[in-house]
Amino acid sequence: MITRYFRTLKDSELKTVTENRSGVWIHVVSPSEEELQGLFAELELDEALIEDALDFYEVPRYERSGDTTYFFTRYPFAEKKEDTETAPLMIVIGESFVLTVVQRDFPQIKALLEGKVVVHTTQKTKLFIQIMQEVVDSFEHDLIRLRRSVHKDRAKLRKIGNKEIERFVYVEHKLNDMIAAVLPTNTALQQIAKARAIKLHPNDVDLMEDLMIDNTQLVDSARSVLKTIQNVRSAAEAILTNTLNNRIKTLTVLTILLTIPTIISSLYGMNVPLPGMHQSWAFLAVLGVIVLIVGLALAVFKKNEWL
Repeated sequence: MITRYFRTLKDSELKTVTENRSGVWIHVVSPSEEELQGLFAELELDEALIEDALDFYEVPRYERSGDTTYFFTRYPFAEKKEDTETAPLMIVIGESFVLTVVQRDFPQIKALLEGKVVVHTTQKTKLFIQIMQEVVDSFEHDLIRLRRSVHKDRAKLRKIGNKEIERFVYVEHKLNDMIAAVLPTNTALQQIAKARAIKLHPNDVDLMEDLMIDNTQLVDSARSVLKTIQNVRSAAEAILTNTLNNRIKTLTVLTILLTIPTIISSLYGMNVPLPGMHQSWAFLAVLGVIVLIVGLALAVFKKNEWL
C-alpha cells in the first residue's frame, strides 16, 4: 500500500495527496511487485537497494546512490512469524521526496500522522530526524517496561523460579535485538552527518546530535539492564546452590545420627550372648549409650557448623 503525505510551512495540517509533487512524503507498507516497479520508474530509485528493504533481517546501514540517500534501520515490532523483536525500515531521501518502506505496520509514525508531532514534508532532513526520533522513543518505552520487569524480579530474588527464568530469557532476547538494531543505526547516523549525505540546517544539526546521543544512551541503558539480568541470574544460581548444599548437609547429618542407634540396636538384636543380656537395666543402658553418642555427634556437628 502506498500513501502520499504533503504539508508545507503554510499548511495547517498534514494532508494526503494522490500524485507526486516536490516535498512529498511517500509511505509504503508491504509493497507488491507492481507497486515496487512503479516506484522504480517514478522516483528513479536503485532497484537493488529497494529490494534490500524487503529482506526482513536487513541490518541497519547507510547507502548513497547518485543524489539519493538510502538509510536502513529497524524499529520495535512484536513479530510472531519471525524470531525477532524488530522489523526493518528503509528511509530514502531524494531531491524532492522522502520515501519510507516497511514490511509490517509502523505504529511509531502515528504521532506524526495525527498531528501530535508537527511535521512539514518539505523539510526533508527534519522529517527524517523526526521519524528516527519516534523510533528511538519507542525503543526507550520498551526499555523502561523491561527494566521495571527485571527490577520487580530482582526484588524477590530468593523466590525466583522457572517462570522468572523464562522471563529473563525473553527480556535478554528483546534487549539483544534492541542493541543489534540501535548500535549500527547510530553508526549509520554518524556516517551521514560526517559525509554530509543530507543537507543539515543549523537547527537540524542540534536535532541530529540529540538523536545520536539518545541512541548512545539507549544502548548503554540496554546493556545495563542485561548486566542486571546476569547479576540476578548469578545471584539466584548461587542462592539455589547454597540452599541445595545446606539441605544435602542437613540430610547427611540426619543420616549419620539415625545410623548410630540403628547400628547399636542391630548389634543387641542378635541371637548371641551379649553383655548384660540377663540384667533388667540392660535396655536403659543401651538407650543411654545411644543418647550419649548421638549427643556427642551433635556437639561435634555444631562445633564445626555442620548444622
